[in-house]
Amino acid sequence: MKPLRKREDEEWMHLVGDAVTSPADLRLKFGDKMRGLDSVTERFPMRVNSYYLSLIEKAGDSIFRQCIPDSRELSDEGLIDPLEEEEHSPVPGLTHRYPDRVLFLVSSRCAVYCRFCNRRRKVGRPDVVTPETIREGLAYIRANKDIRDVLLSGGDPLLLSDKELFRILTDLRAIPHVEIIRIGSRVPCTLPQRITPGLAEMLKGFHPLYINAHFNHPRELTCEAAAACSRLADAGIPLGCQTVLLKGVNDDPFVMKSLMQGLLKMRAKPYYLFQPDLVKGTSHFWTPLERGLEIMDAVQGHASGMCLPHFAVDLPHGGGKVPFLPNYVEEKKDNGLVLRTFEQKRHFYPLFCLGKGDLND
Repeated sequence: MKPLRKREDEEWMHLVGDAVTSPADLRLKFGDKMRGLDSVTERFPMRVNSYYLSLIEKAGDSIFRQCIPDSRELSDEGLIDPLEEEEHSPVPGLTHRYPDRVLFLVSSRCAVYCRFCNRRRKVGRPDVVTPETIREGLAYIRANKDIRDVLLSGGDPLLLSDKELFRILTDLRAIPHVEIIRIGSRVPCTLPQRITPGLAEMLKGFHPLYINAHFNHPRELTCEAAAACSRLADAGIPLGCQTVLLKGVNDDPFVMKSLMQGLLKMRAKPYYLFQPDLVKGTSHFWTPLERGLEIMDAVQGHASGMCLPHFAVDLPHGGGKVPFLPNYVEEKKDNGLVLRTFEQKRHFYPLFCLGKGDLND
């Protein structure tokens, strides 16, 4: 088994090592669209592995927009740290914004540096996550007994070696008050080759363990991604998906419905659809809040409830997540409510259904 595991690790490590990190490397493929982008990548690093690059069908398509730099990233509109993670960081690399859970950065690398990333100020910078920051984070979690849920993030935790990840998970599982461990990862989408049988087998030893993947477009739901999700699901790991609503990528009801149905088919439950964070240099991805509500309204009834994520806004200035729902109440009457269905029909819902009366009254 060891030689086979070595070959599996070599494949994903080669893809990471062979990634495109300069716009100049793509000039032959995309021509003039790559000119003048060095100033962007000097500020916000670029990394696109050959697997994810192969999903691009043409310049400017939904995959291209997510991973190829854009001169509009130099805009000053937006906030450097919109969620004020630094304001809620008692130690470097750990955010404690909610009473019973923390976000713990354990990696500064990603398989692809997404151009809309809300942590773009940190990813790709090796000094952000170090052995010392990991030690301090673990010590903080040990000392705070109210923490029952730890979300590993980064960068991408699954770009750590099996050995490094095993060590961190072992240390967390040794803390009695830590009940739940979650991993936030885009790897099942951007580098599914990383989800090796060896990794899945190792993760299996740390239940209850959850993985929140991140897919944004149906074209990301490849055979390789499906195999990666199946491997994790077969190891007993519940999979959720956090999707970001992105202008020009997935701000369309048909695209969103296809994505959500495809995710469920791959055994990844759509969990959140996020309004894009107000990150500096990402305003070309921002969508009106109303557009997200329109999309959720359009998908409702045309896909099963299992397909529907929570549409949410992670408020700037550390306000936390707020869910939004389309309004289905058309009219309030003394004896009931008039509700709108997904077919745009109006139905009366009597008060006795609300427990305020009785059929026999």
